[in-house]
Amino acid sequence: MRILILLAITAAAAAPQTDNGEKLVKGSDCSSCHAADRTVVGPSYAAVAKRYAGQADAIDKLAARIREGGSGNWGSVAMTPHPDLMDAQAKEMMTWILSLKDATTAQPKTGTKFYTYKLKSGATRRLDFPLYVEGKAPKVTKEVFRGYALYNSYCYRCHGTDATGGQLAPDLRASLVAGMKLQDFMSIAMAGKKEKGMPSWAGFLSEEDMMKIYRYVKGRSLDLVPSGRPPSEQD
Repeated sequence: MRILILLAITAAAAAPQTDNGEKLVKGSDCSSCHAADRTVVGPSYAAVAKRYAGQADAIDKLAARIREGGSGNWGSVAMTPHPDLMDAQAKEMMTWILSLKDATTAQPKTGTKFYTYKLKSGATRRLDFPLYVEGKAPKVTKEVFRGYALYNSYCYRCHGTDATGGQLAPDLRASLVAGMKLQDFMSIAMAGKKEKGMPSWAGFLSEEDMMKIYRYVKGRSLDLVPSGRPPSEQD
């Protein structure tokens, strides 16, 4: 009985810390790069928890990584620093994340639908997302149109209007033509490149926002989405 009481007291003491850690994580910019059960830009929380399960110094080590940023313990992806977080807060966040070691990770989607488009060169290209409204080409989907609006609100200052390239940053169309994948696009955009003057968009733009920007730029890189305001299903 005494042992059961001690266990109950220990669990009750740990619960507030875990609950507060979850609130801190969900109230931060973490969700721009991470999800509980799947990889976004960085690894899932569940994957981190499984990797560091049983390591006595995991909370201290990873809490420092949250505050200091950089790469290393979180894989190859550079992590945005969070110097405004108190050490105690970062540790509460890691306490919650490491509590997810038994969580089920999302399974890769199967049966992906592909959309085939004919380029001006006569070649065809398959995409795993639709550029146009079904049966209404060249009207772009609302997701692609939103990507256009976001790009020309935040990205054009450095990368050029309509993704045509600028003096401060490269032509993103050329980057995608050269083989840049979605994961790389998301990673650079969310983490930024401080040494080149590129800000981190994590916490300001969501994963969904960045996905829409990527789709718009992909369409521009294939010359399937015109410059200027593209026709859309909203017209």
